[in-house]
Amino acid sequence: MAMSQLAQESYYFTSESVTEGHPDKVCDQISDAVLDAILEKEARLEAEGYVAPNGQPANVENVRCACETFATTGTIVVAGEIRTQAYVDVQEIARKTLKRIGYDRAKYGFDCETCGVISMIHGQSPDIAQGVDESFDAQAGRTQDPLDRIGAGDQGMMFGYASDETDVLMPMPIYLAQSLAKRLADVRKSGELAYLRPDGKTQVTVRYEADRPVEVSAIVVSTQHDPEVEDMGVIRADVTEHVIAPVLDAANIPWKNADIYVNPTGRFVVGGPMGDTGLTGRKIIVDTYGGMGRHGGGAFSGKDCTKVDRSAAYAARWVAKNIVAAGLAHKCEVQLAYAIGVSHPLSVLVDTKGTGSVSDRVIEAAVRRVFDLRPGAIIRDLDLRRPIFEKTAAYGHFGRKDPDFTWEATNRTDELKAAVAELV
Repeated sequence: MAMSQLAQESYYFTSESVTEGHPDKVCDQISDAVLDAILEKEARLEAEGYVAPNGQPANVENVRCACETFATTGTIVVAGEIRTQAYVDVQEIARKTLKRIGYDRAKYGFDCETCGVISMIHGQSPDIAQGVDESFDAQAGRTQDPLDRIGAGDQGMMFGYASDETDVLMPMPIYLAQSLAKRLADVRKSGELAYLRPDGKTQVTVRYEADRPVEVSAIVVSTQHDPEVEDMGVIRADVTEHVIAPVLDAANIPWKNADIYVNPTGRFVVGGPMGDTGLTGRKIIVDTYGGMGRHGGGAFSGKDCTKVDRSAAYAARWVAKNIVAAGLAHKCEVQLAYAIGVSHPLSVLVDTKGTGSVSDRVIEAAVRRVFDLRPGAIIRDLDLRRPIFEKTAAYGHFGRKDPDFTWEATNRTDELKAAVAELV
């Protein structure tokens, strides 16, 4: 079916999110908290002029981190490959993160004070390090450009997406699902609904007409709760009034006729790592665009900025968002591809899904003029060697109004429009 025909049809799209207390998200946050702690301490040691006993000076540019976390009943396991001159207390970081999330009492199913925390971290492979520290071209002596020195930390393809159906240029279904999940945590922590517990999931179905969101047709909220609250009608009424209504009313989209399911299985007391195992990188669709737009497959959390799984995915979102913000398309997907140890992307693809004001190839050529998509340039332009990553690990890496989320800036729109004008 042609895109123009599909755009005229009515269809439904569904996205889900999870709260910060979901076991997979617990693991993402611990992994990123370890990364943040390393970046913060390495930068401090560098400022103090610290030199390690092995003769290596502290330098935040040399930090490498691929940190994975596993959670199960009563136990957290942190593993991975890390290169740093800094020492960080992994046990303390894990317990502090669990406490912030809200797992601070045994009756919640997980206690940050008494759970076991096992660290199995070791050094980064020198075989991987050599291609990242000195790229293929740098090793061959073919370049003197310092931004060519850093090679991509892995091979793979990364996608970024943007759509003008919300003010943050995110698809409506994932925007609403993330907002509901965040609101669940807010009313729990504020005491507004004090009987809620940290684990929870949300899901939103949106009906589209002529490729635009017109109403919400279904809402699902599952939330862990105190065992003393046995009346599901009370939970449904409270969640509808204090969570669903404020979020959906603010989104300015009709929802009053939506089918609403709150804890549709009934009682939800056992949750978090006691109810299910958790693992870093298992919520990559929640982290991104809720299934609207493709995903390269690489997870983000626990990875430093030389890992293009993270930095190039952020850059692809930055590019796509600027294309839409510039009025060059209503929606846009950007694909980047890299080879390990190579500084320049192997390919750059722009796909506006038939909504572009000019051809996709013209926009693609403009992107190549305006954006430097080498890993070293991405790290520089998005300022990715800062301890900002723990807060990305819940409620989505994109569509957030936080100045630390530099990839959300629409700061290249004028340059893009000028480049397109020269090319047409």
